[in-house]
Amino acid sequence: MYSTIFQWIKLRLPFTGFERALLTEVYVALAQPHPNSWAIVRAFAILCNHFGHTLSVDIFLYFFEAKNPGKRLWLSFNGVAGRVLLTLFQQSYKGFRKKFFKVCCSVHNPTLLDGFPLYWVEKPGLKKPKSLEDLSPRDREVCGFLSSLGAMFNIADLIKNEFHPKFMKAHIGTCPCL
Repeated sequence: MYSTIFQWIKLRLPFTGFERALLTEVYVALAQPHPNSWAIVRAFAILCNHFGHTLSVDIFLYFFEAKNPGKRLWLSFNGVAGRVLLTLFQQSYKGFRKKFFKVCCSVHNPTLLDGFPLYWVEKPGLKKPKSLEDLSPRDREVCGFLSSLGAMFNIADLIKNEFHPKFMKAHIGTCPCL
């Protein structure tokens, strides 16, 4: 796994159920999403958690689509036109591929890496964006709420201030209970 994912994007182990389900759904190894894509995943989780919404792969795939990685096999999540919630984390990542470490299961958590491939795959399970009709009624409500915010949130600010409730409330707001 690339160290920038943990150092700058603040991804944590063990993966959350949402992160594991997303990797399983798009069928990629944990190092295969580009760092900007991991930043999107983290910021989306922070945003949903801030508003008290349960994270859902279907909701994520309503706002983002998995793009064809091309020759390099990188997977990229991009905002769906007209449904953009987040800015890019960084415009360019240079040299991140040289800084990595091995992630392996311990006897304390033997299922840490279950559910998704452990090696890069040539053909990820690319997903087209979900439509509202594809979602459960609850997921439709959450998508409607997030869409109604009418804002593009800065990924770097969300990650940096995840544990600063005053910043989150002032810059993102609060959620009326759904």
